[in-house]
Amino acid sequence: MHATLPLLKATDFPPLRRRAVDTLQVNLGYTCNQSCLHCHVNAGPNRTEQMDRETIDRVLDVLAAKKIRMLDITGGAPELNAYFRDLVREARALGVHVIDRCNLTILFEPGQEGLAEFLARHEVEVVASLPCYSQDNVDRQRGSGVFDKSVQALLALNALGYGVDERLPLSLVYNPQGPSLPPPQAALEADYRRELQLHYGIVFTRLLALANMPIARFGSTLISKGQFRDYMAKLRGAHMHANLEHVMCRSLVSVDWQGFLYDCDFNQMLGMPLREGDAQGRLTHGRLHLADWLALDLEGNPIVVADHCYGCTAGQGSSCGGALG
Repeated sequence: MHATLPLLKATDFPPLRRRAVDTLQVNLGYTCNQSCLHCHVNAGPNRTEQMDRETIDRVLDVLAAKKIRMLDITGGAPELNAYFRDLVREARALGVHVIDRCNLTILFEPGQEGLAEFLARHEVEVVASLPCYSQDNVDRQRGSGVFDKSVQALLALNALGYGVDERLPLSLVYNPQGPSLPPPQAALEADYRRELQLHYGIVFTRLLALANMPIARFGSTLISKGQFRDYMAKLRGAHMHANLEHVMCRSLVSVDWQGFLYDCDFNQMLGMPLREGDAQGRLTHGRLHLADWLALDLEGNPIVVADHCYGCTAGQGSSCGGALG
């Protein structure tokens, strides 16, 4: 796989500083039952990295000590981690709102019996990958048969109250098929609602339109096809300065499976750790762990940036919460 970091390091992206952290995004491991082309984590069935119980405990320590109210659990398929359900239970006992970034087909994997019911019982918000409402497009991007299983999973979630009961929000995630920016989120959401309701009787809470990041598997594919420079030019040309106010890295900390900290999960995949900064904005050379954070205040800390950051500020903007504009 082609490395993209050497092509992204030199950047004129505007400097950013952190606000107070309201969201802890935790990657429980890179193991997944799918291998999607657009995956910036390069996750798949052959990845074995998994967060251990000791690190799970450090996550819970930070949630309590820093009074963080949102836990965003991701992967891979985070549900494949042996301690996923323990983390959900214990975070909810702290009064933390929990998000599960779910690929939907995981509900039908061996060992995941009762997963949907477990999520509903603990009022876990589900953010579900569905890169299109068309079977051909989804199966082309994610693998044969994925669309049908995704529809079955969404119907099962609807039957439990997801997308219907306000306590059980169900968000769908759209990614473009290739090196293009997402269309306007509001109009695309209307299309999703119409098509999924008409053909399958599916309802959901909201749609999140995410740009594909020029890193990991997707970035390597762009390089192989000779499209990397053109895609970066598209992102840079569509930069909207106003989006800097709302980018997720200003109020979110990303944690990898070993417990090390990053400004976002894209930086995590590039191996660009969160680093402590001094009053002049100069960054240290070390990397910080969950245990280090307990003694630190990250508010005002400089954010580590590179050229891929234009993926979050291009056009309507893009973050783990969808469009920014």
